[in-house]
Amino acid sequence: MASLREIRRKIKSVKSTEQITKAMKMVAAARMRRAQGAILSSRPFAVKIDEAVRDLAALEVLADCEAGREVQVHPCFESRSSGTAVLVLVTADKGLCGAFNTNLLRAALDWLRRNQGRKVSVAVVGRKGRDFLSRLRGFQHSILCELTGIFPKASFAHAELLGKPIFASYMDEGASSATAIYNEFKSAVSQRVVEAQLLPIPLPEAAKEGKTRAFGFRFEPRRERLLEALLPRALKAQLFRILLESQAAELAARMNAMDSASKNAGELIDALTLNLNRTRQAMITREIAELVSGAEALAS
Repeated sequence: MASLREIRRKIKSVKSTEQITKAMKMVAAARMRRAQGAILSSRPFAVKIDEAVRDLAALEVLADCEAGREVQVHPCFESRSSGTAVLVLVTADKGLCGAFNTNLLRAALDWLRRNQGRKVSVAVVGRKGRDFLSRLRGFQHSILCELTGIFPKASFAHAELLGKPIFASYMDEGASSATAIYNEFKSAVSQRVVEAQLLPIPLPEAAKEGKTRAFGFRFEPRRERLLEALLPRALKAQLFRILLESQAAELAARMNAMDSASKNAGELIDALTLNLNRTRQAMITREIAELVSGAEALAS
């Protein structure tokens, strides 16, 4: 049976841990509210710029169809059967956020298995993903770029640092695709792992069939130049949204994990306190019994 000193030491240790987890929960909650506002502000822009580049590409397809020319689309919209497969893996820099990183790494491992035998380049964000890839054996992959220590202050500058090598790999080095794996923020209690294709950008089915409705717009500069300028910015906008999604999801996961840890610590403190009282009661009872036995022995 543990002594009273040992039980009190355990209670003190658990109480210290409980204070830390409560403080971490409060910090994560405050940061999550700011991150939630940032992601809600960035989503509409990312959606609209994606729609803009798709519409411009569809108008180019329509112009070629109407002129009787061979349809030529920008390389960012072309499906390629060969070339390097690029993976964008966005993880956290730290732990203590439940299954946030575990689910991401499991999805990344599944993607690598599906692409085994192909040349793979990985753009990794977060120390957890970087360490996972450095320990990984049995898969042929190279690191395209890595970003660490950017959370919880991810900015568009980080999206630019991430987007430049990815776009160059696709346009200049003939990469076949770029896929992002990240956690999408749904709510304070819900996040889900998403595998999203960044490149090539899929054209609408109507555009593929030459049925896109023409709009009476005149473009200055020309549609081709406008599309060339918008495509790298559209990719960076999508990456910025992904970074903000992951940032908010990580903070929400950490807040929930620290809340569960605080509740578990409280339950453990209650159990240890009950054990302390029982042990102390048993000691008092034993001492009383010894006193009574000694008094009876003296009386006899």
